[in-house]
Amino acid sequence: MARLVDQWRRCSRAFPTTTSISAPESSLIARRLLHSTLLIRALSPYSPSSFFSTNSNLARAAADTSPLPLPPPKNPVLVRDFVRSALYDPDHGYFSKHSGSVGVLERSINFNKLQGRKAYTRHLHHLYKKHDISWFTPVELFKPWYAHAIAEAILRTANLSVPLKIYEIGGGSGTCAKCILDYMMLNAPPKVYNHMKYISVEISPALSQKQLETVGDVQSHLSHYSVECRDASDRNGWGDVDAQPCWVIMLEVLDNLPHDLVFSPDQVSPWMEVWVQNEPGSEELSEIYKPIHDPLITRCLEISGMDWQNSGSANMMKLLWSKAFPKSRRSWMPTGCLQLLEVLHGALPNMSLIASDFSFLPDVRILGERAPLVSTKKDGCTTDYDSYLDAKGDADIFFPTDFILLEMMDLSCGGLKSQSSLNSSKPFKKRRTMILDTASFVEEFGLPSKTRTMDGYNPLLNDFKNTKFYLSVPTHNTK
Repeated sequence: MARLVDQWRRCSRAFPTTTSISAPESSLIARRLLHSTLLIRALSPYSPSSFFSTNSNLARAAADTSPLPLPPPKNPVLVRDFVRSALYDPDHGYFSKHSGSVGVLERSINFNKLQGRKAYTRHLHHLYKKHDISWFTPVELFKPWYAHAIAEAILRTANLSVPLKIYEIGGGSGTCAKCILDYMMLNAPPKVYNHMKYISVEISPALSQKQLETVGDVQSHLSHYSVECRDASDRNGWGDVDAQPCWVIMLEVLDNLPHDLVFSPDQVSPWMEVWVQNEPGSEELSEIYKPIHDPLITRCLEISGMDWQNSGSANMMKLLWSKAFPKSRRSWMPTGCLQLLEVLHGALPNMSLIASDFSFLPDVRILGERAPLVSTKKDGCTTDYDSYLDAKGDADIFFPTDFILLEMMDLSCGGLKSQSSLNSSKPFKKRRTMILDTASFVEEFGLPSKTRTMDGYNPLLNDFKNTKFYLSVPTHNTK
């Protein structure tokens, strides 16, 4: 365990825990990144967070039948329930309406033989046309190097005194699993590969079978690999608490987890829950505001420090300013992420976590902090909506990840010790964390030369400016 801490401290010195990233020089580059990583879901039965759905038949293999729009709720619902229905309703949700095959490349792209950005773009266009699909995930586009970097991060940090166990949530076509198993077979000490277990937690039966086929290309992998077709956010599916060390991988999962919305009419009034209701006598939707009662929203506000208004601590100057110049506030709360973290930490108290997602999104029209991009693609054209209420099962709703808040929620769910309990001047963390931009992660753990073109352009390093990695491991000190 001391080895784990020493290695983690070495990585922490190389890269600060919090890394500030400015907006990209051009929103067009950020848009291309979104198109090449997220919107695969518009043509695929796979949503990286589809495990959150309450229906195991959410991902269908049939072609798009364009069913009727999502019907308005019969009774008022929290925003997170509206978002969940708009995305995952088995009959009307976005992901059940847009289905097809997951984009899988027959062979890796040889970036070293491409001249530069233009040649790379032309090659992608050829691949899209050949495969009759518009989007590929990063782990697919940069295979095996993207997954190999993740494998190296795990191998460098894992406690090798116990068998390695890896869980992947939302494993797609199985490419990440296969590449990681390949890496362990070829680069890890023999005992690591021989005794390791890799478990995919996947709600889609069709994708579960696809993952087995992909990993099964190497026969020896099948003795180390299994798929559990279930909902990862359901605590019952995890069974008894497993206190053994393990790793959990979540790639592009957090962006589609349901969020809640809180509202305040001015700068000092307490936050209120936002509910969605159907206007009487029409199918128009509107918001209603209620005092905070939901436990998940309450905990999110507490963890983020946004609940200070309820303590009556607002000073007189701010109160007067808010009366003279009232300004409403809206904030999107990642309650779906909090729920998942609570389940994972409860079932796997000694887990290590690695997650990758978007740290910000370009051209967002929806109001509020951490607001989502609500977008649809029709006839080759992308359209953004001005309101999330316009998403009637015909649009993707995806959120930026606030990685600082993600860290705070992870530490809270993982057992952040209070200051008073330790008689110390600082809180004690039972976990060690890092937040890295994608370029820093790949440069530290991967082989960036493998995705570099002849003129030096590197799409993995140059274009992924609005994505980050989050790594979290338990410390050895549990006093």
